[in-house]
Amino acid sequence: MVHSSSWKRAEREIAQRVGGKRVPVSGRARGDAPDVEHPRLAIEVKHRQKLPEWLLDALAQAEKSAILDQIPVVILHEAGQRYDESLCLIRLKKLMELLGSIGAGGDDGRAD
Repeated sequence: MVHSSSWKRAEREIAQRVGGKRVPVSGRARGDAPDVEHPRLAIEVKHRQKLPEWLLDALAQAEKSAILDQIPVVILHEAGQRYDESLCLIRLKKLMELLGSIGAGGDDGRAD
């Protein structure tokens, strides 16, 4: 079970790292505003106790096969979906590098 304080903490931490600001839930309806206000991104944070193993395996596979300056990316495509609507998964630290917006501290610390 994920406690409300832990998902709020995840939103605050991610906002800080990307140079954004957490948008409080109070007073907004679903889809009115993202979880994190940022000048270039509309960030929705999904905090879970455990991510699906197959998803983590896919990213690990991309990371192991990346050479030189290649960016490990997982593309998630649903059958019948337009290919342009596929989802992309990369690590937050890589996204921050790509945007040139490394916020306050990128660490190896873990949060609940």
